[in-house]
Amino acid sequence: MTLSPVFRSPDAVRLLENEGVWTRLEPAISAQARAVNALYRDLEELMDPRFLEEDPRVPEDGEIHSAEGLAFLQEFFFLILFRSLFEALGVGAARLRFYTELNFCIKGTITAADNIFDDQGKSLLPLASDSGARFLSILQLMSFERLIRRSCDRGVEEGILGPAQTHSILRGLLNRMAEIGELEGSEEGGVPDIPSPDEMVQRVHRVRGGALFALAFVAPNLLEEGEVARAFREAEPAVARLGTAFQIVDDLTDFEFDLGRRSHNLLVSQIHHAGTEGEREALEGLWSGEPVPEGIVEGLFRSSARTVLERAYREAEMAFEGLSELGYWFPPRLASEVVHAIVGLEGVSRMEAIASGRG
Repeated sequence: MTLSPVFRSPDAVRLLENEGVWTRLEPAISAQARAVNALYRDLEELMDPRFLEEDPRVPEDGEIHSAEGLAFLQEFFFLILFRSLFEALGVGAARLRFYTELNFCIKGTITAADNIFDDQGKSLLPLASDSGARFLSILQLMSFERLIRRSCDRGVEEGILGPAQTHSILRGLLNRMAEIGELEGSEEGGVPDIPSPDEMVQRVHRVRGGALFALAFVAPNLLEEGEVARAFREAEPAVARLGTAFQIVDDLTDFEFDLGRRSHNLLVSQIHHAGTEGEREALEGLWSGEPVPEGIVEGLFRSSARTVLERAYREAEMAFEGLSELGYWFPPRLASEVVHAIVGLEGVSRMEAIASGRG
């Protein structure tokens, strides 16, 4: 799973606008855009121009509430949310800049690695893309390794951190990414069994989703002190819950893909362990390789899918309630709407059908 573009549907965009979320996030959007531009400039220094394309369009400060600003917010929503949260927790300006750059590099690294696992070609860097998707992903991985190091070096130059702290941050990120990758790698040949829903959430979703989001806390947990450090320790479990909710929703929209490669999927688990007789019979055939009928999640599997969706609601509600207790402004009452919004356009109709109970 990657930190994919979200809030893509018209209803999701209206939610951002009508609830004032877009406006409240404008300073963080501007800061994230500046961080991306800084790293693009670093890349131009690190790499020969023949390997680069023209930089993607990044909105300027005066363009944040525009079509370009919306596209940027959709692509980097969670990074922008992290930046907004970190500021609310009391992080100073210099470290905020560093964390904002670092989180972009983390997203890019995870995206490139996920490309290789899933045979995709998503890119967050302006790299020449005519040499094959797999090579592009490898080139992204190499580039982001250098960009992370460059951002840390800049932090050392500015007195934000020292060489020993740089080593600890890079080691911490690598170890946590390895834990997430280890889970992905264990599914390469398919999984032999189907854990119960509770077990799967603990073993899979709190790693693939929760630990993924918690990567943003590696550097702050090493650098922050006093009350700010305490706030980060309390905020991390809430953000990890949000990542868990995101992964649960991802399982609903990626059901067919996960079933085809026999990887862990919470809807598969819910049906296998607690579904109706008709659901279990149908899943048995699909697990054996039968073609997946179009609309089966919204149709025959709707009851189990609704149960899975309710679990995502609970995780998101607890996440935003936890952040609210720390003084963060995002309204917990919007948790279910956020759950609906964190799908791509192709998943909108499925989420609407599951949520409303329509077939």
